[in-house]
Amino acid sequence: MSRYGSTTAKNPREAAEWSAGRVIRSNLRAVVGRAYPRVISLAREPSWLFFEIFLPFLAVSAFVFVYRALDAPEDFIGFVVLGGAMTAFWLNVVWMMAAQFYWEKDQGNLELYFTAPMHLMSILAGMAIGGLVLTSSRALAVIGIGSLVYGVTYDVQQPFLLAGVYLLTMIPLYGMGMLFASLFLLWGREAFHLAELLQEPIYFLGGINFPLRAIGPLAGVVMATLPLGVGLDAMRQLAFADSGVQGVLPVGTEVGILAAMGVVFLVAARMALGYLELLARREGRLTLRWQ
Repeated sequence: MSRYGSTTAKNPREAAEWSAGRVIRSNLRAVVGRAYPRVISLAREPSWLFFEIFLPFLAVSAFVFVYRALDAPEDFIGFVVLGGAMTAFWLNVVWMMAAQFYWEKDQGNLELYFTAPMHLMSILAGMAIGGLVLTSSRALAVIGIGSLVYGVTYDVQQPFLLAGVYLLTMIPLYGMGMLFASLFLLWGREAFHLAELLQEPIYFLGGINFPLRAIGPLAGVVMATLPLGVGLDAMRQLAFADSGVQGVLPVGTEVGILAAMGVVFLVAARMALGYLELLARREGRLTLRWQ
């Protein structure tokens, strides 16, 4: 019997195709396996509804009352509701993506990832897809409840473009989560503190509760480094076309920036994961607890 599991001899080309197909199937199974727990938790963890919908809604409500007390235009209420929904994605990226490998190491599961016949990108891709499905349901709930309670009206003139910008925002955002997963694992015990540290500054720099243009020169820094801020600015321009509030850049330019960010963060994540695998094989210290 040959090494490919058949008594019939295969030529090198057939053997290579069979081997490539096996690798693809293994990686696809890894993606599905890591996405499944997050998708199925929609029905199995009803307690998360309180933490991921009600608590973000309270934060949104606080800014809604502030804007109404200041007699701000009603469109600002919509800005806050949309921004509050997007915070769910950042929390998912930080806590369910960036810190995931560190927690897996602490639980003793990271060795399985390094020894399994699949690429670590497949594991992170599964986490990203499952987290995206889970978080999208929570974000839609926040938008729906906030729109009903506070009477938010939208002026969406290009719905397909809006949906495209949303999906394009998720690619670099979760690519950043994949990159952070490697960095947090390398930084060790500081992962939890880094996750805490990144939370509030991103809310500010991303313009979660106000138009991003208001922060002045810092908006340029956001346009160059933060997918959440770029995507949210573009989605607000598309969802509130009649608001009269200008974005930092035209939507077309921001779409190009998001596409470039997607490539940069995914390539950087792959390089960082390759370095992690090298350390794991050469030094054998990444999979030890408390290091």
